[in-house]
Amino acid sequence: MEPGGGGEVATKRPKLSSDVSAGAGYEDRLSALPDDILVLILRHLPTSTAARTSVLSHRWRRIWALLPELRFPYAPDPHQIGPALQVHEAALRHLSVLTRDAGPDSVAAWLHVAARRLSGSLFFENLERQRSAQESHEEEAAQRGAFKLPCLERATNVSLHLGFLGLAVPPTGVFARLTELCLSRVRLHAPGLLGDAVSSLRCPCLQKLTVCDARGLDNLAINSDSLRQVELSDLRGLRQLTIVAPALKDFNIKHCFFRDQSQPVASISAPQLATLEWTDLYDPSSVHLGEMEHLRLLMPFFFVVYGHESLTHNQSCLSLLRRFKFIKRLILTLTYLRNMDYYHYVMEDMTMLPDITILHLNVLANGHAFGATAFHVLRMCSGIRRLVLALLAPMEVEVRLSFVYPICICISWLTMA
Repeated sequence: MEPGGGGEVATKRPKLSSDVSAGAGYEDRLSALPDDILVLILRHLPTSTAARTSVLSHRWRRIWALLPELRFPYAPDPHQIGPALQVHEAALRHLSVLTRDAGPDSVAAWLHVAARRLSGSLFFENLERQRSAQESHEEEAAQRGAFKLPCLERATNVSLHLGFLGLAVPPTGVFARLTELCLSRVRLHAPGLLGDAVSSLRCPCLQKLTVCDARGLDNLAINSDSLRQVELSDLRGLRQLTIVAPALKDFNIKHCFFRDQSQPVASISAPQLATLEWTDLYDPSSVHLGEMEHLRLLMPFFFVVYGHESLTHNQSCLSLLRRFKFIKRLILTLTYLRNMDYYHYVMEDMTMLPDITILHLNVLANGHAFGATAFHVLRMCSGIRRLVLALLAPMEVEVRLSFVYPICICISWLTMA
């Protein structure tokens, strides 16, 4: 025992040693464990931390290289990921990389190494640095160029969140084992190749496709025998969409045509479709939905209760509702604008609904009374067996009504005889 600072007594810590010749010290029983046990211990650590255990002794030097999963959270230098992958020895079942404001060259360097080693899932997120109000995330990302996505022949699940880095899809090669693909915040170069890459000839096992916050994708054409689920959201600049997917069960499209107020042009052939969430512009003259005899759930664009007859949201909602005669479950969203002084009640434009069994009625009231609107909807679906009412604003109904001005037109239904 030795006196420590401040009059306290400090205990001298014994040093661990894995070598018999290391002298006095506790026996290092941990290093005597089998490799597979040590791997189980290290797999719970970030890869950089696990690799640092190699300095403990010769016994630990290569243990981290046997990890089946590698994780690089907040990698300060993406250029170090490639060399780490090159010395990795085990079959790589999962690779997770998180960077901040990485450039296309640094991403391409380690991704090409990973393509040769990976036989499982890949998750990559490139966070964007904080910028001033005058700076544009997307414009700056566009100036940094793009990287080419290698053909991940043995990957099963790929999720790329790129911070609007440019991505060039390979024109050839087969993603033979890929079942799930997610692309987010991506700027596509040669965008016509994406549809070809995810179709059956090059992605024969793909079951789930998600593309959101994408730029540069004006035409997307997919022909897949394996797809079960497709989600498309905020595809800026999309002009035309074609999907031929005989096994597709769930399709969700959100704010792809709406962002640019472009005429929606789409052709969807999915005879097994069970769920359709079309929260986007819909025009039956340019959007062609094939036979959907198995459709059980429909969610159209939201409907603005007070507004103008020409509102594209409302016309899209009504047109899609008229497309189907029977739907087991309908999700209908009604929206009230905060200020309705210069608008009039347009709920009467909704004159019919499909025959439905279950109605999910979502209401964004913004402090207004919605009783008349709810009654209007319920009068058109007298055959429902279940009603689910969801109030999308944070306050309770009673609180909302207490904030309604006495002269607001939304409460006139309360005084009706």
